[in-house]
Amino acid sequence: MIEVTFAQLQSWLILFFWPFVRITAFMMAAPLMGHSSVPRQAKIGLAALLTIVIGPSLPPLPDAPMISWASLGIMIEQMLIGVAIGLTMRVMFAAVQAAGEFIGLQMGLAFATFFSPDTGANTMILSRLFYMITLLMFLAFNGHLIVVEILATTFFTLPIGIGSFNPGAFGLLARFGSTIFVSGMLLALPLVGALLIINMSLGILNRSAPQLTVFNVGFPMSLTVGILLLMVLMTDIGRFLERLFSDSLLFLRQLLETMAPLTS
Repeated sequence: MIEVTFAQLQSWLILFFWPFVRITAFMMAAPLMGHSSVPRQAKIGLAALLTIVIGPSLPPLPDAPMISWASLGIMIEQMLIGVAIGLTMRVMFAAVQAAGEFIGLQMGLAFATFFSPDTGANTMILSRLFYMITLLMFLAFNGHLIVVEILATTFFTLPIGIGSFNPGAFGLLARFGSTIFVSGMLLALPLVGALLIINMSLGILNRSAPQLTVFNVGFPMSLTVGILLLMVLMTDIGRFLERLFSDSLLFLRQLLETMAPLTS
């Protein structure tokens, strides 16, 4: 007859629960796994499966009771690490969505919006299109596997029960938010610049010849030129996304190394 003591049961629960909290926090915050269209049962099941695979290779865990204030602190610590990884991935995808917003406004497609269940707000059609393309390219580049690998290595760079974080890491994560505007504008700049020149030309033409109905011509022209420039942009978007993914994943590794507490 197999007997399981309370100490053995608690050690098994600890070996599963604390890594499960970190992985689940990442699943909820990440743009791919945390999408609202993915059932919660699938998220929890995938997190449990990853925990079972990673659990046996974990470094020694802290000796803290499962039901205690120390365990609550460790659980919050795991949630912060998982959410930090997920937010980094969200910033990467938000940069492409921002580019879609900039282009849509300049093309006159600001009215072409629909409700997005993952954000809970109205999203421009171009922003949604860029998001789906970026998501598919991320999967094609095996970015999801790289992120899971980085998540697994965090249990060694940031072991469970680390106790504290380097405060500078959170400032670094906040400054990384500027990637949304910098990378988004870089992607949208060719179209925005060309469409801005067209709008300025139509404005000058309207001032010089008021009898011309340039407003009836301006919107179809901006829309047509914008679609043609989008076709040109799509031929080179893969290189831009590859650079964006590479920079974001490098930053993610740097962030996790920075989060380790400073040693005197």
